[in-house]
Amino acid sequence: MSTAALVIFATMLNVEFITGNLGNGFIVLVNIKDWVKRRKISSVDQILTALAISRTIVLWTAYIIVSIFSMYHDAEVTMKRVRISNLIWVISNHCSIWLATILSIFYFLKIANFSYSIFLYLRWRLTKVVSVTLLVSLFLLFVNILVTNIHIHIWMDHLKANVSYSDKLKNFTEIPRLLVLTNIMFTLIPFTVSTTMFFLLIFSLWKHLKKIKHIAKCSRDASTTAHITALKTVFAFLLLYVIFTFSLFVQLWSYDFKEKKNFQYFYAVGIISFPSLHSCVLIMGNSKLRQTSLLVLSVLWCKIQRCVPLCL
Repeated sequence: MSTAALVIFATMLNVEFITGNLGNGFIVLVNIKDWVKRRKISSVDQILTALAISRTIVLWTAYIIVSIFSMYHDAEVTMKRVRISNLIWVISNHCSIWLATILSIFYFLKIANFSYSIFLYLRWRLTKVVSVTLLVSLFLLFVNILVTNIHIHIWMDHLKANVSYSDKLKNFTEIPRLLVLTNIMFTLIPFTVSTTMFFLLIFSLWKHLKKIKHIAKCSRDASTTAHITALKTVFAFLLLYVIFTFSLFVQLWSYDFKEKKNFQYFYAVGIISFPSLHSCVLIMGNSKLRQTSLLVLSVLWCKIQRCVPLCL
């Protein structure tokens, strides 16, 4: 890969990192400020705040991991660094994806229009559904950490048994494969749930449009708008997750090449785009966050316009 391409990917990586921190930080600050002001916080704001915090940790963890592996040779990265960085990554990424899935479930149960008894039962017990989903995700997180630690211990034994540098280097390339594949397997469950919620929302919207077809042909009612907004948010999550997973597979594929450092910034851009750009999607999909962001941008733009003549 040419130097110009590396510079472009490195720039994109840093822009995504800054954008993600600003977006997620904005979500946290707005919701906490509203919580302090009103002395209460809604369920969706709780999910968005927790999601933004986990996404911030994912961003910093991914950025630090990319920096470590670009500064040090594979064999020079100590076992302690691998263990700590992997643990933080697994926890933050797991929470991030599951909280986004819970948000999809929340949108589905709040917005969808079904008369099935099971749907009405779940809607009436939305808080319990969220709590049970959190408990299931925590159990899967525990299993995920347990499996990854087993892989790391097995890898340590093989690494100690091999004396030559080439054998150590070969064994080092195997552990990222196992860790990444394990994490992908555990995140397939929330991805499948979110995909199911997406198609159920489409089905609900289709039924709703069919129902009101003879009532309002030109106008868009509140339920239709809510369906479309939720579909956009869930679709953006699924699309960014596919890009995220594809980037992980590119990372695995890059270990077969001697010049794998050329791929580091490429797949890092795809990995960080998930927690970074999704924050912007969440802001635009939430009326309170969208209006506050537009207000902040208008204030900043006015200040810039005032400062420019003074500078000239």
